[in-house]
Amino acid sequence: MDLKEYIRSVPDYPKKGILFRDITTLIKNEKAFTECINQIIEKSKNFEFDKIAAIESRGFVFASAVSYLLKKPFILLRKKNKLPAERYSVDFKLEYGTATIEMHKDSISKNDKVLIIDDLIATGGTAKAAAKIIGMSEGKVAGFIFVINLFDLGGCDSLVSKGFKVENLINFPGH
Repeated sequence: MDLKEYIRSVPDYPKKGILFRDITTLIKNEKAFTECINQIIEKSKNFEFDKIAAIESRGFVFASAVSYLLKKPFILLRKKNKLPAERYSVDFKLEYGTATIEMHKDSISKNDKVLIIDDLIATGGTAKAAAKIIGMSEGKVAGFIFVINLFDLGGCDSLVSKGFKVENLINFPGH
């Protein structure tokens, strides 16, 4: 199954000049979504990890299913002020703005190996922030799996150049 066929492209969203790759058309199709999760699980065999973390919000859709099937703890990396307990916080730049992600301080223990799953990587700012926040807890990033890689925006290459292992299911140009 070619998962690329199930991704909708929306021009000028969330602002003019951005070609948004929409995963809702993939997840609403039970066969495509099942195949996507199966492919992520297959790619996860290339990593040694104790826990799975996902970046809010679309990453949760994929990572929670993978976490459930692999029986691994699931860690939330959330937007600012969405977590109730003591937390780590990292500010970062997006290709169209700035943002903050946070994680509960008790989510990851020293030397836990964490696989990070997200729906898409563009420039890599969010992924680098996720790696930084895991490092703040003294955890180790086992690697990243993305459903979509916007290859011409350089995010995967940037992560690899920093020594991270990266896998993805679908490649699209960013524009």
